[in-house]
Amino acid sequence: MTWYARHVLLTLLAFFVATAAQAEEAALPWGRAEAAAIDYRPQKVVYDVAVNDERSFSGVLDRVSYLNNLYEADPFEASIVLVLHGNEIPFFSVENLSRYRALMQRAQSLTQAGPVEFRMCRVAARGHGLEPGDIHGFVKVVPMADAEIIRLQQEQGYVYMR
Repeated sequence: MTWYARHVLLTLLAFFVATAAQAEEAALPWGRAEAAAIDYRPQKVVYDVAVNDERSFSGVLDRVSYLNNLYEADPFEASIVLVLHGNEIPFFSVENLSRYRALMQRAQSLTQAGPVEFRMCRVAARGHGLEPGDIHGFVKVVPMADAEIIRLQQEQGYVYMR
């Protein structure tokens, strides 16, 4: 290949690369996002939990686990309370252990891995035909979910999460 042919080929290649880059930028008029480096300080958080299925509840556990890791499971500064009052309640029934064992092992392990607590609405549990003695021992049964969430926010300074 001659010098001139090589030069024409390289010029055409550069043109096509530049055109492709411009086309990509035109398709991305706002550019690309950048990751923010933020150090989060541990907080007191209450999760208002009312989900309908295992997948949704597993997603809640994912979020709580990630937050607990982000807070470095600091038992002095952080507190994460999940107040349960939806269709996830039967997962915590002693009778349903064989059906939901993996999910319950995961939930219980969060209480061992850091400042995570599960509190269940007694009114909602009764709606599912369950009493405190029917629920796994790592759960605290409170009189009413709404009242507990309000108490945690107003009296103890918890931040609300849904």
